[in-house]
Amino acid sequence: MKPIQSSLKAWMARSESFKENYNKMKTELLEDEEIKEFIALHPELSQNEIDKSLVKLYEYKTQSKQCNHCASFGECKNMIQGYSPILQVENEEIHIRYEKCHSRIMYEKEQESNKLISSLYMPKEILEARMSDIDNDASRTKVLLKVFEFLNEAKTKLPNKGLYLYGIFGVGKTFLLGAIANELKKYNISSTIIYMPEFVREIKASLKDDSVNDKIDLFKKTDILMLDDIGAEMQSAWFRDEILSSILQYRMMEGLPVFFTSNYDLEQLKGHLATTRSGTETIKAARIIERIGQVSEVLHLEGYNRRN
Repeated sequence: MKPIQSSLKAWMARSESFKENYNKMKTELLEDEEIKEFIALHPELSQNEIDKSLVKLYEYKTQSKQCNHCASFGECKNMIQGYSPILQVENEEIHIRYEKCHSRIMYEKEQESNKLISSLYMPKEILEARMSDIDNDASRTKVLLKVFEFLNEAKTKLPNKGLYLYGIFGVGKTFLLGAIANELKKYNISSTIIYMPEFVREIKASLKDDSVNDKIDLFKKTDILMLDDIGAEMQSAWFRDEILSSILQYRMMEGLPVFFTSNYDLEQLKGHLATTRSGTETIKAARIIERIGQVSEVLHLEGYNRRN
């Protein structure tokens, strides 16, 4: 209220004839189509009340109503950003209140929606990926059909299997994960996308501040877990058996899906997971591969390296 009153007083102070300008302002306000309609709808308002409420009417007139003078939420011109004025009558007195405008509602929905995707070290390009950006060439048809099948089922019930996507460098595996995560936001399904080499470093660093269990619980329980570039991390028997195995075991038991991307098919990944400083541990690696099969469906994403 204060900025409007200050503006009005300053305008009056600059006037050579206060009365003349006051009457001019009053006439302009009362001839405003919205204000005329408001007064006509409330015959109980006395002339004295209308005269007393000129500052409120001036405030209403100079504010943008439901974004009609604002290009976006960020460019809102109103006193209270993202709020639109409404005139109302209570006890035969004029009052002004504010409600959220369309732009603010859309902005808040977008902000809330963005919270549904958390990530560890994923580039902005991936987090902003959309299904409409995915190349739909013949080599991708099988994979895309499975993706749309998953998304369609997720509208009513979360499937218990994600996808294990393997293929050459730059074929678009990670980008597809980002697009799937953004599509799932529409159904209020949360996703956590993790770049595996950084994930290993994050878990090791968490040992120092005793936050490792909290982080593992997050990865266990998120609606959709996406592990990007599995097999690219430096292999650690401890991480494989105590962290990765624990997460996959929990999600397998709870019927929670996991998405993976890798440059390895499952047989190649098993070889990678089996190789440790202590030697080759085929059985322990096989257990991880078995769990991957329980929480995802294996698909080969074909195509050329789009990074070239």
